[in-house]
Amino acid sequence: MSSWHGDLHKRKPTGGKKRPYREKRRFEKGSFPTETVIGGHKIKVTRGRGGNLKVRLVSTSYVNVSNPSTGETKKVEILRVLRNPANVDYDRRNVITKGALLETPLGRVRVTSRPGQSGVLNAVLVSETG
Repeated sequence: MSSWHGDLHKRKPTGGKKRPYREKRRFEKGSFPTETVIGGHKIKVTRGRGGNLKVRLVSTSYVNVSNPSTGETKKVEILRVLRNPANVDYDRRNVITKGALLETPLGRVRVTSRPGQSGVLNAVLVSETG
């Protein structure tokens, strides 16, 4: 089952009804979002339009953290998801998306990549611990 991104079901700009003049097409097919969670490293490769491959990060326990003051990047473990502004339900479920605030041994980090779209989890250090 997949989502459909066609607009045959919408109304016309005048407010009148659009009558579907054809069936759904494969190029209008979409997919459900990949909700990256904390766990063992698992990726999923899907075929996109034009034969392009999209790498989706299903679950991970590590994040690449860049420190803006020193300019160095380290791979560190994720302790928990502190806040996710994308969806209030994602906080409770520990879902990681772009903009999520994570807790790591280095301190609090903000996710800058889109793990469900690119398959990589990058973040920037927001506040250091101790």
